[in-house]
This record gives sequence, C-alpha cells and structure tokens, in this order.
Amino acid sequence: MNQIYSVREISKYIKNLFDQDYLLNQVSVRGEISGWKDHPSGHLYFNLRDAESTIPVVMFQSARLKGLKTAPREGMKVVVTGSIELYVQGGKYQLYARTIEEDGEGERYREFLKLKAKLEEMGMFDPAYKKPIPKYAMTIGIVTASSGAALQDVIRVTGQRNPYVQLILSPAVVQGPEAPKSIVRAIQKLDAVHPDVMIVGRGGGSYDDLYCFNDEEVARAIFDAETPVISAVGHEVDFTIADFVADYRAATPSQAAEIAAFDLTAFRSLLKGHLDSERKALSDRIGHLRKDVEVRASKLKAVHPKNKVREELLKLSDFYETLLRLISEKVRDLKRNVTDGLPKLNKAVSEVYRERREKTALMAARLQGASPLEKLKNGYGYVSTEKGALKSVKDVAPGEDLYVNLSDGLIETIVQSVKGIES
Repeated sequence: MNQIYSVREISKYIKNLFDQDYLLNQVSVRGEISGWKDHPSGHLYFNLRDAESTIPVVMFQSARLKGLKTAPREGMKVVVTGSIELYVQGGKYQLYARTIEEDGEGERYREFLKLKAKLEEMGMFDPAYKKPIPKYAMTIGIVTASSGAALQDVIRVTGQRNPYVQLILSPAVVQGPEAPKSIVRAIQKLDAVHPDVMIVGRGGGSYDDLYCFNDEEVARAIFDAETPVISAVGHEVDFTIADFVADYRAATPSQAAEIAAFDLTAFRSLLKGHLDSERKALSDRIGHLRKDVEVRASKLKAVHPKNKVREELLKLSDFYETLLRLISEKVRDLKRNVTDGLPKLNKAVSEVYRERREKTALMAARLQGASPLEKLKNGYGYVSTEKGALKSVKDVAPGEDLYVNLSDGLIETIVQSVKGIES
C-alpha cells in the first residue's frame, strides 16, 4: 500500500524542490504589472502577466528599499528579478522580487493611454458636460453584477442612510470579454427608466478584472446617458476610463451609495432647523406687523373724522365760552362806564343842546331875513313865464304871457314890447 502524506508534508516536499532548483533561486521575469497593491505594511503585491500566463509577485519592504529601481504603476512592463518559491500555507508558488526595473509600457496600458487621449481630445472628460448629482435622489439605478459585493455594499449603505430610497438594479457582467457589451446594454436599459442618479461599477479586482471599464463603448454609453452617472470601479487607487467620463467618480461602491443617497436623519435635522428658523422668522414678522398695526391704528384713531369733529367741537366750545366771557366782561365794563359817565353825558348833552338851540335860533333869524317871502312883503315881486322865473328880457317876446308874483297874489299880463338897457 502506498504511503499517505499530509497536505503540509507534500507542500514542504514541493517547496524543497523549488529551493534546490538553481534557476528558480535567481531568475528574471519580463511581464506587465497587473493588480498593483501597495500594502500599508510596506510590502508590494501584484501580478506579472503576459498574453498567456500570470504569476503572483511579492516584494517585501526590506527588498523594496534597495531593489525598487522605478515607480511601478498599473500596466507597466517590467523585469522582476528574484526567486520563485512555494508559499506553503497557501499552496501556491509566487515570485519573491529583489529588484523591479522598467522594461517599457505594457500593451494594455498603451491601449488605455491611447483611448484616454482620444476621448479627452473629443471633450468627453470636459467638466462642462458633467451633470450635477441630485442632492435628494429618491430613485437610484445600479449597474453591476447581481451577485457581487458591490451591490450588497450599495444596498447596505443606502439602507443605513435612507431606507425610503428606491433602488433599481440593471444587472450586468462586469468581468471578462462579454462585460463591455453587457455593461452598455444595462446602462441604456436603466437610463430609459429615468432614475434620479445611476451608479456604474463593481468591487475591487486585478487590473485585468477592471479592464472592461476601459472600453470605448462603455465610455460612450456613460457619456450619452441622460441620467447623472457615478462611477464606482474597484478601490480608491483604481482608475478607469469610466471614472474620467462619468459625472462623478467615487472611490468605492460604498462611497457612491453615500453620494447618491442623502442622509435622512441629517435631512430631517436640516428640515427641522429650517422650519424652526422659518417659524421664528414668521413669529418675529407677525410681532413686527402687530406693532405696526397698533401704531397705525393709533395714528388712524388720532386722525379719524369723528375724533377730529370732537376736537373741533371742544375747541369751538372753549372759544364760545371764552367769547361769552369776553362779551360779558365788555358789557359789564360798558355798563360801568355808562353808569359812571351818565351824569357827565347828561351835562354834555344839555350843553350841546343849548349851544345848538342858540345857533339854530340865530340861523333861523338870519334865514328869515334872507327869505324871498319877506322881500315880497316889503313891496318886491318877481316875474315868470310858463318856462319859469324870468331872468332876462331876451327870454321873452311880445305877446307872450307874463306872471307877476307878489306876496299876496299873482298878476297875469301880456308883453307889449321888449326893450333892453342900452350900455
């Protein structure tokens, strides 16, 4: 019967074979960097690949300090020198790098740079075309694998932030040759539903795993979408063409969910703050308006016609009382003056009456002496015609009637002739 070995025993046996092989202890391998990871411990992890195969590589921090001859990046073509050993715990072999030197850019990385330059020249990365991410989205579309960790991250984070947000999944293949077409169809299908925002992406993986998001058709589908698109491909250090053309780039699917779904608790707090502020502002406004109304009512009351009439009546009453008082005082003063001056007035009137009577008698005597009637009594008379008193011989003609007026009667006669006094 054959001997039975434990897994560890077999692994250690194979490791010894690796350790005894001179070629594997000092080997230089040319390939393209894929799945580059710079661990916080200082160790470097990546895959070295060519068109047909892949080998995992690790460079410990101690070797890194002396053997890192360039600044590695995803897609770079390098020559790694070191030893190939079996990792017993994992049961896999890997290249332990002592030096890493640049050997030119890898084919896929050159394709990436070429497409990036082309789309950038077309303006597809221009911020002018970036659509704003809605602040309060209620429907979030998701383009990713239906069984991937990215979907679960989005569901978990969205549920924590706002359980009322509706999630719409448009499943897609996010790895392999069929992935680009699948992603394009999923984006177009979801865009037709018009969610508020769309998350396109997947969880972390190697450079090869994420390369489907460097496809030109995927980039055009994101650019042409009417819905704002958040790219969430891989981890924070991973960049793809989809990240450059999307309206917003999130480092991870979880961060994309945080950006897309607003925090309901914070929103309620903000809303309460706004309501409290508006309530206070409204209360202050009402207070100001109430005071203004009171002031205006007071002014209106002061100028009201009824109050005006009352004021005028009060003024008139005061004036009337004042007038009565002044009249009464004047009448009293007049009465006093009359009473005090009556004897003097009687005396003055008597004097005036005596003087006037004397003057009247004198004037009557003079008038009596000058009266024509008195003249007539003394033998005088006057001649008249029908026209009146005759003053000149020229006013009468022969044959005309004449009247001689005497004190005791009238003599009628006829003019015989008219002679004038010769000068």
